Amino acid sequence: MALLEIDRELCIGCEACIEACAFGALSLDDQEIVVVNDNCTACGACIDECPVEALRLPGAEEPLVVTENLGDYQGVWFWVEQFEGRASSISWEMAGKGRELADELGTTLTACVLGSGVGEAAQEAIAYGADRVFLVDDVTLTHYRTDPYAAVMVDLARRYKPEIIIMGASSRGRDLAGSVATQLVTGLTADCTSLDIDSETRLLRQTRPAFGGNIMATILCPNHRPQMATVRHRVFEVPAKDTARQGQIVSEQALLPEDEIASRVIDFIVSEEDVNLADARIIVSGGRGVKGPEGFEPLRELAQVLGGAVGSSRAAVDAGWIPYAHQVGQTGRTVRPDLYIACGISGAIQHLAGMRTAKVIVAINRDPEALIFSVAHYGIVGDLFEIVPQLTKAFRKKLDR
Repeated sequence: MALLEIDRELCIGCEACIEACAFGALSLDDQEIVVVNDNCTACGACIDECPVEALRLPGAEEPLVVTENLGDYQGVWFWVEQFEGRASSISWEMAGKGRELADELGTTLTACVLGSGVGEAAQEAIAYGADRVFLVDDVTLTHYRTDPYAAVMVDLARRYKPEIIIMGASSRGRDLAGSVATQLVTGLTADCTSLDIDSETRLLRQTRPAFGGNIMATILCPNHRPQMATVRHRVFEVPAKDTARQGQIVSEQALLPEDEIASRVIDFIVSEEDVNLADARIIVSGGRGVKGPEGFEPLRELAQVLGGAVGSSRAAVDAGWIPYAHQVGQTGRTVRPDLYIACGISGAIQHLAGMRTAKVIVAINRDPEALIFSVAHYGIVGDLFEIVPQLTKAFRKKLDR
């Protein structure tokens, strides 16, 4: 459904708005009146160009709600995601970036640790850079559920007023961040690849891929607090752990009793093929060039010899050759391995966004002009079905496997 409304009585068919639209959403109908299609993104660029004010976005005229007393909001927070008491590595990536942001703002870094039996994770949060930890240890928080976790985070945010809250963009982090931001009536930028502080305004600059990864958008939240963002796994490095660091642990209470929580966790079922690309040190990935499901077999063999994981491009997943859990890229996993071997992958920008921070990238492709070679540290032009088995044989001999 189109987002833009057009007053056909006012429109004079001057085409000024058509020229201003970068998305091809506007055109003239048989009566020389502008019409809009589903390409409209509600960017508003056309509205200022209309000389007769025939265009409007519903709701744009509503008064802007601004958080009162922005100066009352201080500090940077991050959420420590954990499972069965063990913190996820993405939590410590948030700790490292949170520490940088807090230092630049000259403020404190606070970790929010929710769960049952999570005292050790609270101590770890301090070791990874937190000045203060809100520890909420309760049996109702044993397993992640949106309602009890969001209730705690919203209550803490309303009472202590953080300036910034960041969370890992895991499935749980995305779920929790969306619920918290909605209840706090503030903005949320999802799947960020960069966070920094604007030196003039002290606002959080939240950068993420937009329009299918073709551009990078930097988003600000000037009128609401807290400023909230989720960050993809492996975008930031885990800081060095300092067990000698000292910090404050503040115990807080869970808010919802069990009988007021609608959902129940019945069981956890582990996937038959457990793929952990985010933590893999070595990844061997295949793309359209593997030509089919069987084309991943030599890649699996190489990955097994190297002690790595098998990844893929979106094209291979869309073709049904390999499950989505293996997908690397903007719409898959962001990875930061020590070694990334790209086999038969052309190097679409969406894929590069998910793997270009690998320490060493080796590209194997028959096309010497493939974009993947522009980011590769080492490139091999040739047939992957000849090269990969040779690599496997050489590594097997070298590693005695």
